[in-house]
Amino acid sequence: MYDRNFLKELISTKSLKFGDFILASGKSAKYYLDCRQVTLDSVGAKLIGEGILELIQLQQTLPQAVGGMSIGADPITSSVITVAAYNNIPLKGFIVRKQLKSHGTMQFVEGPVKEGDHVIIVEDVVTTGNSSLEAIEKVESIGAIVDCVIAIIDRLEGGAETFADKGYKLSSLFTIKDFIDSNN
Repeated sequence: MYDRNFLKELISTKSLKFGDFILASGKSAKYYLDCRQVTLDSVGAKLIGEGILELIQLQQTLPQAVGGMSIGADPITSSVITVAAYNNIPLKGFIVRKQLKSHGTMQFVEGPVKEGDHVIIVEDVVTTGNSSLEAIEKVESIGAIVDCVIAIIDRLEGGAETFADKGYKLSSLFTIKDFIDSNN
């Protein structure tokens, strides 16, 4: 069992920034969650791997692989599969490229995932869900079956509804309400 409160404290102190920001979705925001400050920290990576693995184990079917859109999902994927190995849980990782690889095998999806594999898309922060939907499209194009999306934080700005409209479920370790009082 992972220390949820310690992970929340790490995110609060290392990742949450206040000011005027433009998000990847194009939206303006008064706060920004730079989760790389925690996903690329050894203790943060361990906690994230443990937390997401707990959510994975709640699924009806244990997936064969986890992964997501490069570059944000890369350290999350590594953390989850490493923690899985320490717990003797067979789990592969994969990355989804934003652009087609122009040499070698010329693939969008890299790693030992194949047609018929059940997979989970991991994400650091979900706002609109568009990044994960792009990853889902590319993973499904190789014949893998996406079971759900798991994020570190759901900003509660429509991502879960976007996934539900497409037939996917979103789970997250936290929502923005865990960090910011909605009355502010």
